[in-house]
Amino acid sequence: MRTHYCGELNKSHLGQDVTLCGWAHRRRDHGGVIFVDLRDRMGLAQIVIDPDTVEAFKAAESIRNEFVLKVICKVRLRPEGTINKNLPTGEVEMLASEIKILNTSLTPPFMLDDDSITESIRLEHRFIDLRRDEMQNNLKLRYDISKNIRQFLDKEQFIEIETPILTRSTPEGARDYLVPSRVHQGEFFALPQSPQLFKQILMVSGFDKYFQIAKCFRDEDLRADRQPEFTQIDIEASFVNESDIMTISENMIREMFFKVMKIDLPKTFNSITYHEAIERYGSDKPDLRVTLELVDMTEVMKDVDFKVFSSAANMKNGRVAALKIPGGGELSRSEIDAYTEFVKIYGAKGLAYIKINNKDHLNEEGLQSPIVKNIHEKALASIIELTAAENGDLVFFGADKKKVVNEALGALREKIGHEKKHLTGEEWAPLWIIDFPMFEHDDEANRWNALHHPFTAPKDGHENLLDSDPGSCLSKAYDMVINGWEVGGGSIRIHQQSLQSRVFKALNISDGEAKEKFGFLLDALQYGAPPHGGLAFGLDRLATLLAGADSIRDVIAFPKTQKAQCLLTQAPNHVDEKQLRELHIKVRSTSKSENKDD
Repeated sequence: MRTHYCGELNKSHLGQDVTLCGWAHRRRDHGGVIFVDLRDRMGLAQIVIDPDTVEAFKAAESIRNEFVLKVICKVRLRPEGTINKNLPTGEVEMLASEIKILNTSLTPPFMLDDDSITESIRLEHRFIDLRRDEMQNNLKLRYDISKNIRQFLDKEQFIEIETPILTRSTPEGARDYLVPSRVHQGEFFALPQSPQLFKQILMVSGFDKYFQIAKCFRDEDLRADRQPEFTQIDIEASFVNESDIMTISENMIREMFFKVMKIDLPKTFNSITYHEAIERYGSDKPDLRVTLELVDMTEVMKDVDFKVFSSAANMKNGRVAALKIPGGGELSRSEIDAYTEFVKIYGAKGLAYIKINNKDHLNEEGLQSPIVKNIHEKALASIIELTAAENGDLVFFGADKKKVVNEALGALREKIGHEKKHLTGEEWAPLWIIDFPMFEHDDEANRWNALHHPFTAPKDGHENLLDSDPGSCLSKAYDMVINGWEVGGGSIRIHQQSLQSRVFKALNISDGEAKEKFGFLLDALQYGAPPHGGLAFGLDRLATLLAGADSIRDVIAFPKTQKAQCLLTQAPNHVDEKQLRELHIKVRSTSKSENKDD
């Protein structure tokens, strides 16, 4: 129906007769001449309708925002003084000879250039929201990322293989989304949390370089970088070590950033151990553009009179840490109070601080804080020395269990770093986190859980710690972090059935339970499984980073809300009794009047 897209017309098309199709972005009547900005996914074209073209002018008089139009017109230069340098088509305009209204439109619920619209309204009317330039550009960017990744992996001789969407439940991570079977009464499929087990079986099957842009599903609480369904760039290869996978992944990301956005990432990404990341930044995904660092004060505070510090310092798995803010002495009381409320989100009970007025006076005169009188001079001197604090600085403190201190101060570090411009000046700071612990301890259940997943191989020489000291066992796992976002993570996998069984034992998974949940993998590992490993990138997160968006919802065409709902389709929804009977399911009433004994 059209010869050109609106956004591709320029001076090279002067004098040409063209046919355009799109939406009426805006109509302006200038007393005898009507202007219509016609929009399609490539951009805007200014259409001029002269009263001499009677039928076209009559049609133009009835045009309203978002009407769908077909316009036959001639390309000409805009009059001098009317050129719009902000538009790629801003040097030309199109003189209409014929206009056909292909469809009318109700008045849209919001104007496309209105930035004040709430997200709920945008998601409810997503078909309108997706017409906005920002959303059009975001989804084009997402496509460009996927296209470039495919091209890179094809060049590296990876092949794309689809794995099942309906599979069995293996609840070792987040909650599964379950799908009831009509044919097999009382049994369920699960939607995959990742293609993990299938891609390992593909390695056993001899497909030594696999990739997939895969849909994954996890029934977990949502936040800005999570959705119940998300997309992974999934990679696996055989006969590789950590360095091989990290090199392939790093080259892929570096090439994609440049080809898609002309961004030059460093020739080599930094790498730090998990332990160092937690100690220095309080996070295993630190934003290294922020210059602030945590300083451990646990040993220093063991004998101080301030019980908040000494109790945490002497607690099993306790920590006291300091965060120096250069020039932080200028922070107002209200700002300090706001930061105190912020860390409570992460479980901290409060936020102690000391303002350094005169570092040579280790008392309440030189160090301004209600806690100074309860900290002896030796400890105060250590604070100044270890944090390298100068006059005019402020030092925040966290004291609690390590997990609480790390998460609270780690988040505070990045918040203050960006708000108060304690930044390196670099736009992009990619790095690898390596040497992750194999396990983390669940104190409530008194058992070890896999930090990544139970198919991650231990570092060479650490296999002997599986039985004697699981907490000290490190893994062959690696995460790629960019600007404080974990964009990808992976590991070398266990390829020997005997070692996999030992890891299951360390996780308190019995032989029977392992056979029930993972029997097909254990069987496959006994038939010549090669050494293998891989990595999965979050496509949604990569697109969010490159788009400069606030949430992954802004780079997904039809996302869910933080309550896991689709406002456009009103999903999830109730289904009728006939469907439930076919699936052998009865829904229990949740009304308040329900008899508790029912």
